[in-house]
Amino acid sequence: MDIEQKQAELIDYFVKQAASLKGSPLVDVIVEATSHPSLFAFSEILSVPTIFELEGTGYIKYRELLQMYAYGTWSEYKSDAHRLPQLVPDQILKLKQLTVLTLAETNKVLSYDTLMQELDVTNVRELEDFLINCCMYVGIVRGKLDQLRRCFEVQFAAGRDLRPEQLSNMIGTLANWLSTSDNLLVSIQEKIKWADSMNEIDKNHRKEVEERVEEVKKALSAKAGIDIRGHEEIFSELGGVMDYEEDRSRPKRRRHPVG
Repeated sequence: MDIEQKQAELIDYFVKQAASLKGSPLVDVIVEATSHPSLFAFSEILSVPTIFELEGTGYIKYRELLQMYAYGTWSEYKSDAHRLPQLVPDQILKLKQLTVLTLAETNKVLSYDTLMQELDVTNVRELEDFLINCCMYVGIVRGKLDQLRRCFEVQFAAGRDLRPEQLSNMIGTLANWLSTSDNLLVSIQEKIKWADSMNEIDKNHRKEVEERVEEVKKALSAKAGIDIRGHEEIFSELGGVMDYEEDRSRPKRRRHPVG
């Protein structure tokens, strides 16, 4: 099963769980979702009505925690840790993984110094182990570790949930892409029509050439037939004359009287 399919199944599971619970059981679902090793998208869970109903209750901080997993990073959590629930080790690991995805959204070459600062990692060995075992092996990123340049070259990174303020930019980007695609489609259709037209012209020209070739062949064949017949008549006449001359030049035998 690929990561996208697994994500879809997990999201569907937690959305159904969240929709059917309230209060403390709903908090347990949030903790489970944010701790799950294979779940990296949370906006659909966040949009469940029962999650909105946590607003104004003693469990509001768990809704805010879910928002942190949908859009935030490890450094942002640390800034707000005083008003958010304390994290268990699996939740910390998950938020650090999500932090790598956020960094990879804007820069395909991530320096070790930036990564160590954002992830609270103290040395290169620990950082590289985290990138290999907790990110690349899991399948959320692919890339190359460059120890000489002290950087991680990102080749692929799974996308995170869009922040609400990013939606307008995304809509604009998609609208521009759609407009460009429409223009490209029109251009392709025009080129196809031009190619069809040129092909038809070429076929007609080829047909005309073939017809002219046949006409020339027939004309040459007819002319060749006349010439051959004329030559045959001449050869026939010459042959008769030559036979006559040969007879005249042949010595005649003398007849000897019979004794």
